[in-house]
Amino acid sequence: MQKPPHFAKISNGVFIMPEKMHPVELAESLVEWIRRRVVEAGAVGVVYGLSGGLDSAVVGALCRRAFPATSLALVMPCHSTELDLQDARLIADALGLRMKVIVLDQVFERLLGLLEPVAAECSEERALLARANIKPRLRMIVLYYYASIYNYLVVGSSNKSELAVGYFTKYGDGGSDLLPLGNLAKCQVRELAAYLNVPERILAKPPSAGLWENQTDEEEMGFSYEVLDSYVLGGEVPPLLKEKIEGMKRRSEHKRRMPPIPDF
Repeated sequence: MQKPPHFAKISNGVFIMPEKMHPVELAESLVEWIRRRVVEAGAVGVVYGLSGGLDSAVVGALCRRAFPATSLALVMPCHSTELDLQDARLIADALGLRMKVIVLDQVFERLLGLLEPVAAECSEERALLARANIKPRLRMIVLYYYASIYNYLVVGSSNKSELAVGYFTKYGDGGSDLLPLGNLAKCQVRELAAYLNVPERILAKPPSAGLWENQTDEEEMGFSYEVLDSYVLGGEVPPLLKEKIEGMKRRSEHKRRMPPIPDF
């Protein structure tokens, strides 16, 4: 596999940060960027979802540095695993994050009870995905509620690799005011996480959106983050996987754009 421009590949398959994007400089730049965007919006702080995963941990560390007194991590389990909650607490303790837990199980069940008859009109696979996407959309509602109460902005945790193929829920985890990781591939986020002292257990954890039990990002996408990162960073990708990635990119274009408006 050809190395992406300005990147060197190391033995464990992770691309290291280029010299011009050293983690120290990158972290400082992102922290300042978050501060500037919040001030420009007339807000006083930030709120974000803390899932127990790598990306939200990095967002938490950056937000904590940007607004030590006015950043809030919301942990919003929705029929989530106990391990995810434990990992979220581990991250909050390790990074000194202000954290609040809001359990959405009953809200999800109540809403699903109203909607479930409709699920009989489609395939089980489509119904499963529709049900799963309710979870991040409920979390988005909660995040914006707290943002309104405190005059904060909502910070999302999607990275460049996920954005490229639309691997996020529209108006769910894709609903945010700021995306500080939006220009970083997953491997770059991991490199930054190590610098920010994200716990080793989180660094080694398989990426998962937590949509259902034992769900992993790579299994659902059908390729590894190493392959996807190579694609978004300009490296070579096996033809069949490149075709799959570009197909996902085309089909998800609507997720990366504002709703179209007629030009007449």
